[in-house]
Amino acid sequence: MEFRRQTLDNGLEVIAETSPKAYSTAIGFFVNTGSRDETDEISGVSHFLEHMVFKGTPTRSAADVNRELDEIGSQSNAFTSEEHTVYYARVLPEYQSRASDLLSDIMRPSLRDEDFEMEKQVIIEEIAKYEDQPPFGAFEKCMRAHFGEHPLGRSVLGTAETVGSLTSEQMRSYFEQRYSPGNIVLVASGNVDFEQLVSDAQRNCGAWTPFHVARVTPRANEHSEFQVIKKDTAAQEYVVQITNGPAADDDDRYAARLMATIIGDDTGSRLFWELIDTGRAEFASISPYEFQGTGMLMTYLACRPEDTAECLAQIRNVYEHAQHSGVADEELLRAKSKICSDLVRHNESPARRLFSVGNNWLQRNSYRTVRETVENYQAVTIDEVNAVLSKYPLTVGTTVAVGPLAEITT
Repeated sequence: MEFRRQTLDNGLEVIAETSPKAYSTAIGFFVNTGSRDETDEISGVSHFLEHMVFKGTPTRSAADVNRELDEIGSQSNAFTSEEHTVYYARVLPEYQSRASDLLSDIMRPSLRDEDFEMEKQVIIEEIAKYEDQPPFGAFEKCMRAHFGEHPLGRSVLGTAETVGSLTSEQMRSYFEQRYSPGNIVLVASGNVDFEQLVSDAQRNCGAWTPFHVARVTPRANEHSEFQVIKKDTAAQEYVVQITNGPAADDDDRYAARLMATIIGDDTGSRLFWELIDTGRAEFASISPYEFQGTGMLMTYLACRPEDTAECLAQIRNVYEHAQHSGVADEELLRAKSKICSDLVRHNESPARRLFSVGNNWLQRNSYRTVRETVENYQAVTIDEVNAVLSKYPLTVGTTVAVGPLAEITT
């Protein structure tokens, strides 16, 4: 495999991890924009815009876009997160240029008023769907409670109120503020003709006008709070806890992921043996999430309402014991094996490598091979894992419970 990079005159970066022996090609536009770049007034606009990009361009209708994606046999989609909006397609190598041309075209959408009003109802229905099914928005509610006025406190979907009051002019203004070529990376992986990719990008994107784009990336403050939100239609109690964790460019992010695997992986961890194997909870885990400037460790619990207080006490006991006594050598070895094996399996396909390469570039402006990432995990010492437990205490954070209970005694 070979990593290639070139920047167009207008600032659009083109990067690729090329593997001539691969059977497929994955291509995507990674836009460095998400819910953290919005304001409260236009919360949800990034995700809304993702939908609108597929509604047609000055040269293609929405039907044309979908038909051409089918004609090249692509597996294509898009997603929005707190920090990124990604549009991608996986195709056979002979369709690389057609996929690149099509994705480039939809990156300059028409954003017509009639499409906007129709899609607004789709988004509002999507918000209602997530509020009406487990875990009933518990993740978003906990993010809001923990981060507060920090940019990461905004929901990716927004609310029915913010989306409902959003105007097409506001969306066009947001597009013109965030979709600068210098804020976008064209990423490819697999069997890639890099020279052709750059040539196509220059032809399709070279005339895009550049403009300055900035992002504020403050570190989140510690926050402690306990909320109970009664949801009569829920059969289980869903609990989310958030504590602060390493940011995307912090060196201790590797140790934090190993720590989370030891304590709260969904199989074979301390939480698994205490809560899942014993039948006390349906689900109990902890996972790290890294953002620019800050990060978090998120615990998720799903259990019978009557067992909630006991399960939360069990979780706290596990966390307090880890913070007091640390982790064992054999636990660290098992965690390294689990993470590194999963990394290799996860990154076997060009489509998976597309996201690894693209996300790593947006978050850290760097490229790492799978081998380099494995070596980073293998180099972590037990002292570094225990230092993370001290630096980011799992017992200091925000808890939001959503379910049949009106109150929880802890």
